[in-house]
Amino acid sequence: MRFDIITIFPGFFSSTLEYGILSRAIGTGQVEVAAHDLRGFTHDRHRTVDDRPFGGGEGMVLKPEPIFDAVSSLGISPKAERDCSRETVILLSAQGRPFTQALAHELARMERVVIICGRYEGVDERVNEMLCDQEISIGDYVLSGGELAAAVIVDAVVRLLPGVLGNPDSARFESFGADDVAEPKDGVTGPPRTTHGSGGLLDYPHYTRPADFRGTTIPEALTSGNHEEIRLWRRRMSLQKTMQNRPDLLEGTLLSEADKRVLRELRASDKRRHDLIDK
Repeated sequence: MRFDIITIFPGFFSSTLEYGILSRAIGTGQVEVAAHDLRGFTHDRHRTVDDRPFGGGEGMVLKPEPIFDAVSSLGISPKAERDCSRETVILLSAQGRPFTQALAHELARMERVVIICGRYEGVDERVNEMLCDQEISIGDYVLSGGELAAAVIVDAVVRLLPGVLGNPDSARFESFGADDVAEPKDGVTGPPRTTHGSGGLLDYPHYTRPADFRGTTIPEALTSGNHEEIRLWRRRMSLQKTMQNRPDLLEGTLLSEADKRVLRELRASDKRRHDLIDK
């Protein structure tokens, strides 16, 4: 898989790509990442990439010509002829579609991803309309440029590629990951996994040694040796953390009757705790 990042700050990515999983994936040839200097595709002595917006207003806008020339130099097919199952061109902006784990999985199936980093007040809209397949935002906030967002997307996608992580299940059973469905054998569903997948929820809390740290011990369920008890505890904790930190995720998640019962218990307990605080 190859990423091509178009930016006015190509040096930004040097440190990002030199550490951890990304560095290993590049070193083994599983992925290629290239940052291209947008100013190299200008045609004036000042290497101008931006101009004032039509209609007035604050800030400057990235010009379309250098961006089109940069993408053209990469040998990417024109938008009308592009096979979007193999290659895609992305514009990063605050107005884009939210970046999610599901979208990361979509991009991980591509052979080539071109990322255009926005800057200043924005990018000439004709870049989005005539050149890009999708416009993406990594969150409901505004960054000074798309470079940080590009680094986030590359990292999130690369770790999903086969063989990049030491344990392939690490990318499956985590926050926003796959549900915990035991593999059937001879038509019979097998026992539940010890590690219970989040199924679109936030991941459960994790603990390691020592079992007692400064007087705080790990939950008893994790030392029981009972896989079913561990699975139920992890699911309960996943529901609790999601309810507390991202209740919006509960609306789009398929919940079992047992899940709903746990949520009712957690909400009742949360209400009792708040009532005691109010007193």
